[in-house]
Amino acid sequence: MISEEIRTRLHSMADEQYRDFNSKLIPTVDPADIMGVRTPELRKYAKELIKREDTELFLDELPHRYYDENQLHAFIVSEIKEYAICIRRVCEFLPYVDNWATCDQMSPRVFQKHKRELLGNIRKWVDSDHTYTVRFGIGMLMRHFLDEDFSTEYPEIVIGIRSGEYYVNMMRAWYFATALAKQYDSVLPVIENRQLDPWTHNRTIQKSVESRRITSEQKTHLKSLRL
Repeated sequence: MISEEIRTRLHSMADEQYRDFNSKLIPTVDPADIMGVRTPELRKYAKELIKREDTELFLDELPHRYYDENQLHAFIVSEIKEYAICIRRVCEFLPYVDNWATCDQMSPRVFQKHKRELLGNIRKWVDSDHTYTVRFGIGMLMRHFLDEDFSTEYPEIVIGIRSGEYYVNMMRAWYFATALAKQYDSVLPVIENRQLDPWTHNRTIQKSVESRRITSEQKTHLKSLRL
């Protein structure tokens, strides 16, 4: 079975020191379920597996036990070139994502060419009751809709999310800090009018002040808006 083959291969690439280091960064995953395979090796392996027809069997076998298997799954899905297949695989996988790293590192390239369809899925994802599905939706809105495709209606989507989950609100703050770096004049009123909850508001300002893409004058103004 390909899943057994993959697990054996992952174990052979495991780095114990990296596992110990990485487990501290991913507190939602049991350290016993982390092998310690480095990200470049996982990405390389995903590109090898995407060429095989039986890789579908691995993608079908959910949930996986190991964090490294989930990472590999995310990287394989990110390599799928046909949008309809890719979005189906993403939607199948999201309910099993249990950490910020797997969530944030799954970023299919094909999404760039299908933004209209993607936006509809983003709206569904942010309405989910699953932490990492919501986080993924915000992440996709941040990656694909803050440049030439930006519209002032998109920040409203993120403003409207109500969550007590740390990993959701951290992504909301990351979204607005990035939005301020790219669309400062359009997004500044969100901060000036205090449209976010206090924690996300202040974390957005903190991230913006730490950014090299925000000017000194902008940082000074943002600091004055802290709650």
